[in-house]
Amino acid sequence: MELGRRGAELLFQVLTEREEKNSIAIASNQSFSGWTHTFTDPRLCAAIVDRLTYHGTIIETGTHSYRLAHSRAR
Repeated sequence: MELGRRGAELLFQVLTEREEKNSIAIASNQSFSGWTHTFTDPRLCAAIVDRLTYHGTIIETGTHSYRLAHSRAR
């Protein structure tokens, strides 16, 4: 889903205000390089990734969908 420039700017503002104050958890099935499809301004996309990864921990869970596997198991 594409996020318009104003939405991306607002998200960036929230991330900036929370930086080094509170934790942020974000889940995505897209690698950072694919985020340019969501955040269409490359500079704003890079700034958002920078805010999220600075002093952060990235946890990769793999390429398989937990929800899909859970649904199939039922």
